[in-house]
Amino acid sequence: MPVYSMTGYASLQSTPSTASADHSETPPSPWRLSLEVRSVNSRFLDLHFRLPDELRPYENTLREQLQKQLRRGKVELRASLERTGSLPDQLQVPSVLLLQKLASAQDTIRTWLPDAAPLSVADVLRLSPPSQPALLPEAELRPWIQQAADQLLNQLREARETEGRQLADSLLQRVQQLRALSAEAEPLIPQVVEAQRQRFLDKWKDALQAGSSSGNVSRDAAQDRALAEAASFSLRIDVAEELTRLQSHLDTIEDLLKKGGELGKRLDFLIQELHREANTLGSKSASSDTSRIAMDMKVLVEQMREQVQNIE
Repeated sequence: MPVYSMTGYASLQSTPSTASADHSETPPSPWRLSLEVRSVNSRFLDLHFRLPDELRPYENTLREQLQKQLRRGKVELRASLERTGSLPDQLQVPSVLLLQKLASAQDTIRTWLPDAAPLSVADVLRLSPPSQPALLPEAELRPWIQQAADQLLNQLREARETEGRQLADSLLQRVQQLRALSAEAEPLIPQVVEAQRQRFLDKWKDALQAGSSSGNVSRDAAQDRALAEAASFSLRIDVAEELTRLQSHLDTIEDLLKKGGELGKRLDFLIQELHREANTLGSKSASSDTSRIAMDMKVLVEQMREQVQNIE
């Protein structure tokens, strides 16, 4: 399955079919439906609608369609109904009542202003209110809206899939970079542990010589204590376990990205674990090299966190 981003955009314009079921020619519909959808990242599926009054009764239908197609993200759907056709198609012959009112108004005006020009046909049409075509019946309007919404959501899924693929590729690149840093750190750990152990023993030998001269501490007891403290210190600075867990988390992330599907929340948890291991590596660091590696790991993990926030 593909990896989907929660960020996407799609828009379309749709008109009802211009042919009836029996394929007889019918006049073009005077209406055009415009749909636009935007989505950004969110912890849950958060739906918002901007609909004209004519489409308010279909909000629940649109909501159900969105819930079937999407799992997470803040989604805003805008819709509008517009009249189509050229100006002559939108004109309507004035009613007799309207013509009578215009004629009466003209007679009154010309009584007081005899030089006023008489009304022309263009004047009458301009003063006539535009005709408002009736909406399609419910049996035709609802399927039209559903079909247009399906097409819109398909476009949105394609956009989110394209960006999701880019996010997955970027995450996989950072997984490989973290693996390289881990491989760089592994051979350093025994060297660091041994160097710290030897430094610790040297200090204890100096203290032993000072204690022996005073006769307060036996040589064997002091050496045993020094070895125990050195072993304890070596365990505290050994990060082999952290590196092993980090590699395990990277394996899981890589497997999830290859499988795809709804994995945003699982990836978010794994990123927290990666951050914890990188922090531990930094806190246990006993050399400039391991400190640098830990810092580079934290930068990569933070970049991954930002990208994972956009994955569905």
